[in-house]
Amino acid sequence: MGPLIIGIAGGSGSGKTTIAQKIAAAVPSEAVSIIEHDAYYRDRPDLTFEERSQLNFDHPESLETELLIEHLRQLRERTPIMVPVYDFKTHRRQAEHRRVETTPVIIVEGILTLVEPQLRAQLDAKIYVDTDADIRAFRRIRRDIEQRGRTFDSIREQYYRSVRPMHVEYVEPSKRWADLIIPEGGENRVALDMIASKLRSVILENVP
Repeated sequence: MGPLIIGIAGGSGSGKTTIAQKIAAAVPSEAVSIIEHDAYYRDRPDLTFEERSQLNFDHPESLETELLIEHLRQLRERTPIMVPVYDFKTHRRQAEHRRVETTPVIIVEGILTLVEPQLRAQLDAKIYVDTDADIRAFRRIRRDIEQRGRTFDSIREQYYRSVRPMHVEYVEPSKRWADLIIPEGGENRVALDMIASKLRSVILENVP
């Protein structure tokens, strides 16, 4: 039996990463791999830092999703992949890569994970994390200031320029493709327990 590939989508700050980490923590560490869609942002060395800072990172074209799709196909064939490492402070891919082996469970998370039909076709289960806009906005502000070295003014400008419009146009409509919608992200213990129970059974089926 091949790996079970789970896609987790939702707006920026919705709790996707928390959900992915809590699901992963509920099963043996060697049985699960997490791949961030954000790692596949296109590298633009032809642009200055200021120009890269103005790119629309919330549009599907900003991501090299075709490479992610190919990587998931390789993992199904039990071929290791080299996932890009993206630096959010410089908006560039780094020279090194992260090696990922095939595991019984593979989690793919990102705001646009359910948007592209070709990517959805690679997902065995599709989850959408549905969190109120005000909570998502505050989480994003804190993350970008604490982890990505952004200023409040730059976060606000980007939010109105691209984050909110792209959420309305692409992210929110993509939940129609979800098999499971989880309200309030990582605080939904019932949903997390149900998913973890299913994954444990999948892992047992993969044990020789």
